[in-house]
Amino acid sequence: MNRRDFIYAATAGVTSAALPGTTLAQSNRNDINTMPQKGTTLRTITLEEHFASPGFLAGPGREFIERIRTRGPSGAKIMQQLQDVGDGRLAEMDAAGIDMQVMSLNAPGVEQADVEEQVAIARESNDFLADAVKKNPKRFAAFASLPVAAPDQAADELDRTVKQQGFKGTLINGHTRGRYLDDKFFSPILERAEALNVPIYLHPTIPPKPVVDVLYGGFSPTVSAVFAAAGWGWHIETGVHLTRMILGGVFDRYPNLQVVVGHLGEAVPFMLPRMNRNFPPEMTKLARPFAAYLRENVYYTFSGFNFPATFLDLYLEVGVDRIMFSVDHPYGSMAEARAFLDHIPVSPADRERIAHGNAERLFNL
Repeated sequence: MNRRDFIYAATAGVTSAALPGTTLAQSNRNDINTMPQKGTTLRTITLEEHFASPGFLAGPGREFIERIRTRGPSGAKIMQQLQDVGDGRLAEMDAAGIDMQVMSLNAPGVEQADVEEQVAIARESNDFLADAVKKNPKRFAAFASLPVAAPDQAADELDRTVKQQGFKGTLINGHTRGRYLDDKFFSPILERAEALNVPIYLHPTIPPKPVVDVLYGGFSPTVSAVFAAAGWGWHIETGVHLTRMILGGVFDRYPNLQVVVGHLGEAVPFMLPRMNRNFPPEMTKLARPFAAYLRENVYYTFSGFNFPATFLDLYLEVGVDRIMFSVDHPYGSMAEARAFLDHIPVSPADRERIAHGNAERLFNL
């Protein structure tokens, strides 16, 4: 794409035909209306929306509760929103124009807990969420929490929630005490997800403690905490995790497996061309070029990243069919996310794909 085409893309919208490596159709430029038409209703589905079950709050979420409480009134509001999987949440969705949420257990989930606690809390939180979805099946859907430290049991729990409770996949909060999903230890989970044809949403978590100490220490406790988490570490950690899955051959072993990452790609799309050049198949021994996995096995959501330039980079690198709407409730504003969706410089057809079409296809919604 040349400079003139890029400037047009950033200001007037890219057609759905403008996939990576192509140029924009000159003849269509004057015909693209990038804003939603008045009087039309745009269906919206969001995919990184969190809740907290009683078992989670009493167990692996205890430390999270203490951190949230230090925020005062804003922390109290977050706690209220996380525990509300009924009328209050629906009212917020209605006010912002959100039609459906796919909910998942709040980070850190169960991934850092002992095995026994992982098994118990994953099942408790899944049953809690299944009940909420059953009460409002047109407004809510669910991602399962899994006891990933016990892969065979995790695979069975994924099977149970998908087949018996209608869950749409699983959300996994990063590493499990320093072990990543490229480790063949987790093969039962990946194999079952592919067999069930459900995606894995790869959500951030705090990097392993040695990494936090070396890379993010040396500042005030507040600065180091944010640096290691939402300020930087979460996103780079998740990008590293995804890269490990590719280089570790996960998608060669499970070619139909789909992974979803939030925050407009956790900085990976920005690096996509360079990584594709520096990890050639001759080096990696993978079946496809590095970029092919990012464009064929990975989907991307907004989830709190309402940033036009970052969105356009993702859009130009992977194409519209791989991007989905999200809010990151209760940490992101539903109203702000919806306003961002309405104003991204894309065609009406592409906005429909991002708002609901891609999610409907991927999750069978």
